[in-house]
Amino acid sequence: MKSLNSFWQLTKRNMLLYFRDRGAVFFSLLSMFIIIALMLLFLGDMNINSITDMLTKLPDRDSSADKKNAELLLLSWTAAGVIPINSAMVALSTLSSLIRDKYTGRSGSIQTAPISRFTITLSYIAAACAASVVICTVTLAVSELYLCTKGMGAYTAAEHFKLLGMILVNSFTYSAMMYLCAVFVKSEGAWGGLGTVIGTLIGFLGGIYLPVGSLSAGLADFISCTPVIYGTVMFRKVMTAKIAADTFAGAPAEMLTETKKAMGISYSAFGNGISASGCVLIVTGFGVLFTVLAAAAMFIKRKDR
Repeated sequence: MKSLNSFWQLTKRNMLLYFRDRGAVFFSLLSMFIIIALMLLFLGDMNINSITDMLTKLPDRDSSADKKNAELLLLSWTAAGVIPINSAMVALSTLSSLIRDKYTGRSGSIQTAPISRFTITLSYIAAACAASVVICTVTLAVSELYLCTKGMGAYTAAEHFKLLGMILVNSFTYSAMMYLCAVFVKSEGAWGGLGTVIGTLIGFLGGIYLPVGSLSAGLADFISCTPVIYGTVMFRKVMTAKIAADTFAGAPAEMLTETKKAMGISYSAFGNGISASGCVLIVTGFGVLFTVLAAAAMFIKRKDR
């Protein structure tokens, strides 16, 4: 019971440190605005035109409806990519408290308290996960509201349930991964620089900056060994399912299948198709692995002192 209370107090403390720092909250969301700007201002028309050009080759198509549906498909696809990046960047920003604790020496005081090293590790991960869940849920709500104003229907209760579960799983995994990175970083400057690199890598590995279908086989295999692509794919499968079906209604099934592959909505790893539930299991597995590795790394570093 005492251990649980210590865990809660440490988790609460780390969460408050993040949410009280308005600058940290803003900059952890900055990547979201950058991605939206890139997609809508530079890549939006190109992607929309590639879809509408395919559909106009079919007989008896409503070009205005096709264009509107293509726009909604791109918007929902973009929103599905923004949420995983938010998970990572919010977790990274929240864990700045760990870097600050090490720099100021507070971590030494925490570690000498009668609290297990694993409890301390879990408290940092839990705080980052909770903050990430809050921000990503708000991102989902704002994205859905915007899509509704553009003419797309709201997600069903079942879809909301799935998406909230995916947010929780994704946030946990990124929090554990960022904590593992934070164990080896000693200065806030280095942590900030690492954040820039991580934000770029996640956008690339998640097939957000470049469509997955355009990558070479070797690079695709490398991406399949990371949790990033699975976290992005599972959101895309749910958030684009209905609008993708509406966009390609009356078109050959092969056209929808190939478009989903090119956009990373459907995904195969090493020749095997991965379902949304499969993505959830893979991402969860990575989260558990990172948590164990982080706890082990902290234990080893303590023995080395």
